[in-house]
Amino acid sequence: MTTISHPLVIIGGGQSGLAAAREAQRRGVRPLVLEARDRPSGSWPDYYDSLRLFSPARFSAMPDATFPGDPDHYPSRDEVTEYLTSYADRLDVEIRTSVRVAAVSARPGGGFLVSTVGGDEIETAGVVAASGSFDNPYLPLLAGQDQFQGRILHAADFRSPAAHVGERVVVVGGGNSAVQIAYDLAAVATTTIASRSPLQLVAQQPDGRDIHHRLTAGFDDFPLEWLAPLLTSTLVLDPGKYGAALNTGVMDRRPMFTAFDADTVVWPDGSREHVDTVVFATGYRPNLDYLEPLSALQNGMPVHVGGISTTHPGLAYTGLELQRSFASNTLRGVSRDAAHVLGPLSAHVRGAYTAVA
Repeated sequence: MTTISHPLVIIGGGQSGLAAAREAQRRGVRPLVLEARDRPSGSWPDYYDSLRLFSPARFSAMPDATFPGDPDHYPSRDEVTEYLTSYADRLDVEIRTSVRVAAVSARPGGGFLVSTVGGDEIETAGVVAASGSFDNPYLPLLAGQDQFQGRILHAADFRSPAAHVGERVVVVGGGNSAVQIAYDLAAVATTTIASRSPLQLVAQQPDGRDIHHRLTAGFDDFPLEWLAPLLTSTLVLDPGKYGAALNTGVMDRRPMFTAFDADTVVWPDGSREHVDTVVFATGYRPNLDYLEPLSALQNGMPVHVGGISTTHPGLAYTGLELQRSFASNTLRGVSRDAAHVLGPLSAHVRGAYTAVA
């Protein structure tokens, strides 16, 4: 076991951790980034094969790093992985990969002690929790689910339709990922989207150009309190093929089923239907168990305002869903949140690090 001292530790080397590292560096604070995976690209390599960003490359870049290729193309999973890896190489910061954090605790003299699964300890004045949520998928529990004889997956476990040829599949969820996965599956399986609210499809290119061109002023960057009352469910960006698939019966959408029963699902009208696989595209929760020793969480969720912890000076977050805006945990939005939290955090670290060291 080794113990070292560092002014700022950033937990997570995906887009939110890299954004925080860049901002810390820009403010004169030397960060140490700890990434559990084998390269600094976050969870992107683990997403399903066909995933593409829902915004064009020109709107999906980190600061000072144009996304390669046609600015109006929709980058693939692998393109984003390579982009983030390249971005990390450009940052003059220390990034340690294959290092998983086990716990963050408070030091009696101030600051934090970051303990890794490998047994190392890092004393630090500041911590940015940027570990994302992919490793903590949310799977709701329905009646009969533990007895279901078919296969239950979360979107985090889905890779391609190849394993589901000829099956009867239900995809649970009403967001972009649910619709994209269902569309892929519909090519090889009888597929239904089950959601609690009707799908809200929005034309991705209403005038021949991606809708993000209209949103340059910042629809998805507006504060949450401005836009939340306007939305009753998640908007799904449709390049045209999703609505067409629903209209022609290639796939269908139904109200959420109420229970599992043996190898069937029970629809709201009481009818039962055999199903081979259910894919829950039901989102994720912050992966922050390592903060439990700090009592910085309530029911697993961070206690914060805009990403700045209200329980511990020197603790901040980046990459939380809806942290400050609808774009908070996206490639285009995370750097603005990093700038917001690293301002006060950098000042705190500069004042506190000598005491910690």
